[in-house]
Amino acid sequence: MPVRTVLQLVGGWIGRLGRIWVEGQITELNRRGSTVYLTLRDPAANMSVRVVGPRGVFDNPAVVDGARVVVHAKPDFYINRGSFSLTAVEVRAVGIGELLARLEQLKRTLAAEGLFRPERKRPLPFLPGTVGLICGRDSAAERDVLENARRRWPAVSFKVETVAVQGSYAVGEVVGALRKLDADPEVEVIVITRGGGSLEDLLPFSDETMVRAVAAARTPVVSAIGHEQDSPLLDLVADHRASTPTDAAKRVVPDVREQLAHVHQLRDRGRRAITGRVEREAAWLAAVRSRPALADPVREVERQHERVLAVRDRARRALGAALDRAGDRLDHTRARLTALSPAATLERGYAIVQRPDGAVVRSAAELEPGDGLLVRLPDGRRAVTVEK
Repeated sequence: MPVRTVLQLVGGWIGRLGRIWVEGQITELNRRGSTVYLTLRDPAANMSVRVVGPRGVFDNPAVVDGARVVVHAKPDFYINRGSFSLTAVEVRAVGIGELLARLEQLKRTLAAEGLFRPERKRPLPFLPGTVGLICGRDSAAERDVLENARRRWPAVSFKVETVAVQGSYAVGEVVGALRKLDADPEVEVIVITRGGGSLEDLLPFSDETMVRAVAAARTPVVSAIGHEQDSPLLDLVADHRASTPTDAAKRVVPDVREQLAHVHQLRDRGRRAITGRVEREAAWLAAVRSRPALADPVREVERQHERVLAVRDRARRALGAALDRAGDRLDHTRARLTALSPAATLERGYAIVQRPDGAVVRSAAELEPGDGLLVRLPDGRRAVTVEK
């Protein structure tokens, strides 16, 4: 298919669109006689379109370079040149209320995606070796961050990327600088800063492209845009928000004087803790050494020796007394046995008469003349015969 045919088809299709509303930011505004030429740029997509119209259409105080507008225009495609442009019929400035409504809608969308969740925010390094700084060229915000940070920690190093911080090129330049610093392994934290301004001036820092780029960064990001009352969407997605550029410097690097004082305080506390521990252990050791067992070990041996001797003597006395009592009991028992013994009776002049088989004769009537008997006397036995 020839090129002319293709262009004719494209032109015919565009011609059927009619009038459309297009929103963007004005760049390259030129007034030539009765005709005004400008470029309408989409900051998020980094795309632009040429707009042409009569001077009367653009006779509006809001139509200035860098302004955000909505253009009611008719699309035109010139087949001979193969160029596309818009012929403006009406131009309206984007109002503050409309901007706020759009920002609120974008805020809800990004929040629903979880880009503002606290758990995804990363902590800042305690003492970064290199800090990435994205700021305007020769801006007061740059001086505030550098001077305050180096006053707090003179050894800190910065890699500064100067960019446009407002206007149609701000989003692209800030995002490019962010990606460059994020890819640098030496950069441990990135600060994006600019001074205060109107809502329109701070619009690039609520742009969806910038917000998503910050969310995708691997390096912790600190947002220091405007003053305390300013709150672009960048503040919500950044890992930390600083109210001012000076506050950002205080957040990314510690104060060397405060850290030295803290070190001295910890050292004194450690010294006191160690001294107290040593003193307690020394007191315990002195108490242990003062005990008799350690103060005079021989005395303890002697004391135990005396104790053994006392126990031995007590055992001897107890054993002697027990033996004496047992001897007395034995003598008493022997005396009783002797008193009850038949031998004692015999010694008093009595005798025991027994038959040869040993049976004791208890009555004279049991005897017959001629019976043989045994008579037991104290000193022995004698055989006798009964005569009558």
